[in-house]
Amino acid sequence: MSGRKLRAGLIGLGAMGRNHARVLSNLDGVELVGVVDPAGDVTGTLRAPVVPELSDLLALGVDYAVVACPTALHEPIGMELAANGVCALIEKPLAQSVDAATRLVEAFENAGLVAGVGHIERYNPALQSLRTRLEAGELGEVFQVVTRRQGPFPHRIADVGVVMDLATHDIDLTAWVTGQQYSSVAARTVSRSGRLHEDMVAVVGQLADGTMVNHLVNWLSPLKERSTVVTGDKGCFVADTLTADLTFYANAAIDTEWEALRAFRGVAEGDMVRYAIPKREPLLVEHERFRDAVEGKQSDIVTLRQGLRTVQVAAALLESSADGKVVSVAASGSDAEPALR
Repeated sequence: MSGRKLRAGLIGLGAMGRNHARVLSNLDGVELVGVVDPAGDVTGTLRAPVVPELSDLLALGVDYAVVACPTALHEPIGMELAANGVCALIEKPLAQSVDAATRLVEAFENAGLVAGVGHIERYNPALQSLRTRLEAGELGEVFQVVTRRQGPFPHRIADVGVVMDLATHDIDLTAWVTGQQYSSVAARTVSRSGRLHEDMVAVVGQLADGTMVNHLVNWLSPLKERSTVVTGDKGCFVADTLTADLTFYANAAIDTEWEALRAFRGVAEGDMVRYAIPKREPLLVEHERFRDAVEGKQSDIVTLRQGLRTVQVAAALLESSADGKVVSVAASGSDAEPALR
């Protein structure tokens, strides 16, 4: 395919879809040939034609499509793309249920097509740097991962609650930065906005290696916060994914002559380092990686099996919240993240 530009399509022109359109319109080696949205071109700025149906886009001829429509439509649209031999980058979550996500995985695998999930936090510069540093052993043994993700209600979301929409970010990034799968979760959800789905969730979980995880997610807060804190043997990393800043707080090793203090074996506040990180736009990096994968190059994308795993953990959170119990997340084989050394 290297002799010509890849022909890309986009399905959905909502808030995220418009960002995808912006990136696709300027992506090297790619031509955005058409967009599917029943409402038409709401921005009036697109160079590509906007068509009402997926069949119209398929008639234009596309190598791959970006699926950015409501979550409930991911399965029918994905299945039609797979049946027509079109590669797909599907926005997160992969689907609104484990069964639907499983059907998508099988459809694309059976068709031998490149497919990925838009878990964009993996391309956040702060988290990419954090993962590299954890792999290098800079924190020693990892004890705990704590995430906080809160902000105002996104009126664009109607078909899923905060667990499937926002918490899937934290589930995926936690498994990815640590290289560990979830083994069990316990969750409490509440609905305070009068909508059908939950809008706040608090999670306590455990990863396969015993690492404790804690997620606090809501879309009812005027404070916008996107924080990931990883605590370990040598200190803690704090990643702010809003600003893409990564800070390391070291455990100090300070000797003291004061006997009462010496007897208290704890950690002391040590040096703080804020890393200078090149800050490329995560969405652009995500698109570059997926384009490369479609071209047959070795590329780090979020596979559908990894996306399915995240949906399985999210479903376990909802099950735990409904039953008031700790829920085990069954170990799976081929969708496993590579374990960190």
